[in-house]
Amino acid sequence: MSDNTSGSVAMIGSYVPRKCGIATFTFDLSCGLAESVYNRPLAGGGPIGVVALNDLDEKYDYAGEVVFELRDHAKEAYREAADFLNQSKFEVVCVQHEYGIYGGDCGDYLLALTDRLTKPVVTTLHTVLADPNPSQKRVLKALADRSSALVVMAHRAYRMLEDVYGVPPSKTHLVHHGVPDVPFGDTEPFKGRFEVAGRPTILTFGLLSPGKGIEMMLDALAKVKPDFPNIAYIVLGATHPGVRRESGEAYRISLEQRAIRLGIAENVIFHNRYVSLDDLCEYLRAADLYVTPYRNRDQIVSGTLAYALATGRAIISTPYWYAEELLDNGRGRLVGFEDVDALANQVRELLRDDNARLKVRKAAYEFGRRMTWSSVANQYRNLFDKAREDRKTLSADAMTAPTKMRLSLPEVRIDHLYRMTDDTGLLQHAIHGTPNRHHGYSIDDQTRGMIVSAMYHRLFRDRNVLGPFHTYLSYVHYAKREDGFFRNFMSFDRRWLEDEGDNSDAQGRVMWATGYSVTHPPDRQSRMLCRKLFLGCVPLFDDIHHVRSLSFAILGCHYFLRHESDTTQVERLMRLAADRIMQQYTEHEGDNWPWYEDVVTYANARVPQSLVLAGLQFGDTDMIARGVRMLDWLLEVQTGREGYLSLIGNRGWLSRGSDRAEYDQQAIEVAALVGACKAAYRATGNVRYLNEMRRCFDWYLGANDQHVQVIDFATHGCHDGLTPDGVNLNQGAESLLAWLLSLLTMHEMQTGEPITAG
Repeated sequence: MSDNTSGSVAMIGSYVPRKCGIATFTFDLSCGLAESVYNRPLAGGGPIGVVALNDLDEKYDYAGEVVFELRDHAKEAYREAADFLNQSKFEVVCVQHEYGIYGGDCGDYLLALTDRLTKPVVTTLHTVLADPNPSQKRVLKALADRSSALVVMAHRAYRMLEDVYGVPPSKTHLVHHGVPDVPFGDTEPFKGRFEVAGRPTILTFGLLSPGKGIEMMLDALAKVKPDFPNIAYIVLGATHPGVRRESGEAYRISLEQRAIRLGIAENVIFHNRYVSLDDLCEYLRAADLYVTPYRNRDQIVSGTLAYALATGRAIISTPYWYAEELLDNGRGRLVGFEDVDALANQVRELLRDDNARLKVRKAAYEFGRRMTWSSVANQYRNLFDKAREDRKTLSADAMTAPTKMRLSLPEVRIDHLYRMTDDTGLLQHAIHGTPNRHHGYSIDDQTRGMIVSAMYHRLFRDRNVLGPFHTYLSYVHYAKREDGFFRNFMSFDRRWLEDEGDNSDAQGRVMWATGYSVTHPPDRQSRMLCRKLFLGCVPLFDDIHHVRSLSFAILGCHYFLRHESDTTQVERLMRLAADRIMQQYTEHEGDNWPWYEDVVTYANARVPQSLVLAGLQFGDTDMIARGVRMLDWLLEVQTGREGYLSLIGNRGWLSRGSDRAEYDQQAIEVAALVGACKAAYRATGNVRYLNEMRRCFDWYLGANDQHVQVIDFATHGCHDGLTPDGVNLNQGAESLLAWLLSLLTMHEMQTGEPITAG
C-alpha cells in the first residue's frame, strides 16, 4: 500500500474473476468508490483494497487491488485476515454479507474476523431473512453488534432488522443496489449482435438454478407464440456452481427438453456463460422485455432486477419482496407466482402496445438514475466517514482496553490419518509411525474416524477426506449384526474376532458418529445411510445401562436433533439415557466423590459432557448443574503440582478413597475434557471453561508432567500416551483421533473468545 490512503477502505467479499453475484457487486462498488470518491481508477496501491474470499475448489487470477486472499473454510485464515487489516493503513472495513459464502455454521467464521478487528466495520446485508433459523439469526445479530452501520437495499429489510433481529433503526441505512449508468434508447440497434434482429425479444439473466422459475416463462411463451411466431427468449447465464456440483447440467437440459415438448425450441436461446458487465448491458439494451419469474417470495434483493431497471427495460416479475418494492408506481408489472396465464397476458399486452411499454421503461429508467454506482459510492463514502468519526470519539478507556488473548493453534494435518487407513478401515495400532497390521481394526476407531473426517471436511472443505470417511462408514455398515447390534474387532484378513456378546460401547459410538454425520454430512448420500444406521440403534437402547454407552448415545442424539428436531423417539432415548446416568450418579455420589461409580477409568469427561448437552436440550438446570459439578471435579483431581493437566493413569485408575494412578496418561482423556469444557462454556457462558479448554489442549504440546510434546510434528501423529519415562513412541489410531478431535474442536471454537493458557 502507498501512503496515500487517507479515508481508505478494505472490502471483504468474494471478488472477480470469481463468478458470483457478490463478487460482481464487490468489484463494482470498489470501482465506484475509486472513481467517484477518490477520482482515480481501481488499482493496486490505491485507497481501495480487497480481501477476496476464496472457495477452495478454485484459484483465481486477481488484480492488484486484492491485498489478502481469504480461504472460506479455513478458520485460522479469518483471524489472519483480521490481524492483517488491523496492521494495515485501511481505516474502514466494508463487509459484504451473504449466507453460504463464509465458512462455519451459517457463516459464523466471519465473526472470528470481525471480533478481532480494531477498525470500524460497515456491513452490507445482501440477504435479510424474515424467518431465520437460530444459527442464521445468531450470526446476523452478532454481525450487527460488531458493525458501526448496516446497509440494506430495500425498505422491507430495514423494517425486518428491527422487528426480527432487534437492530436499532439508527444503525440501519438504505442504499440501493448499484447499477451501471447507460443511456436510454431503442432496442433494435443492439439485436443484430445476438441474432434476434427484427424479433420481439425477452431476456432473463443470472446464474441458472431451479429457483429462477424459468419453467413458468417457457410455459407462458408457448401461449404467446401463436400471436408472435418469431418471438425470442434469451436465457443468459451459467449454471449456478452449487447446482452444477450436485447435478451437472441436468437442470439446464430439463429446460431445453421442456422447450422441445412445448414446441418453442426455436424461440428459446440458452447462452450458458458468465458475461462481462459491458456485454450484459448490451444484452439488456437489446431486450424488449425483461422477466424474473422467481419462485421465492422472500428474496430481499436482486442485482439482476436492479440492472434491468437501470437500463430502462419493461419488466415483468413475480411479486417477490424486492420486485414489489422496486417495480412500484408503474416501474414494472407483477404477476402471481406460477400464474402462467397472467404472465402470458402481460407479455402480449406490452409487446402489442408500444406506448404502454415505453411508459414502463421511462418510469424504470428515471428511478434508476438514483441507483447509479457513482451515487451509491458517495452514499457509502458518507457512511464510512461517519463510522471513522464515531470511532475517534470513543473514550480513551475504550481505545486502550486490553485486547483479547489470541493464542495460536497448530495447523490441522491429517497425513497420519491417511497413512493409518487402508481399503478396509483405520488400523488400530502402529509401530512408531508405521501402521501395525497384526492387530487389525476396531469399530471404535472407525466411528471416531468418521467424526474427525466429517469435522475436517466441515471446517476445511477438503474433498480428499471423503475417501477415508466412506471407508470408515462402510466398515460400520458391514459390522451390523442381524440383531441390530455391532461387532467391534476385525483381523487384518477381514475375519470378525467376535460375533456375539454385549458390545454396547460400540452401539453408543455408532450413534455418536452417525448422529454427527447426519447434521454435518460430507455429502447427501452419506447422510441417508447415517440416518438409517442411527435410527436402527434407537430401539435397542431400552435395556442398556452402561453409563459410557449412554453418554455416547446422548452425544449422537444431540447432533441428530440439530438436524431433525421433530424426531420424538430420539428425544425419548436422550431423556431415558440422561435419567439413567443421573440415577447412577445419585446412588454413588458423596461429598468428595461426585461420580457415578466407585472408580474413574477412561473417557471420563464424556459423561458430564453428555449430561450438560441433555440438560440444554430439555431445559433441565439440575442436569446441567450435575454435569458441571462432575467436570469441575475431574479438572480439579487432574491438576498437577505445577498447574498442568495431570491425567488419571490407566495403571490403576482412581478408586474412591485412593490416590489416582499417575501413569500411563492417555490422549483420549484430553479429547473428552476439551469436549466437555466446550459444552460447559455453552451452558454457562463462563469464560473459565475456555481457559480450561486451552489448559487441557496444551497437554499435547508439553504442558504436562513430563514437559514433553506428545505430538510428533514430523509424522503429524500422536504418541500413545505419557509414561514415567516420557512418551510411548507408538502412534496408534486412538491417540491420533483424540489429538485431531481436540485440535479440530479448538479451531472450531477459536472465534475471538478470550482463551488463555490458564
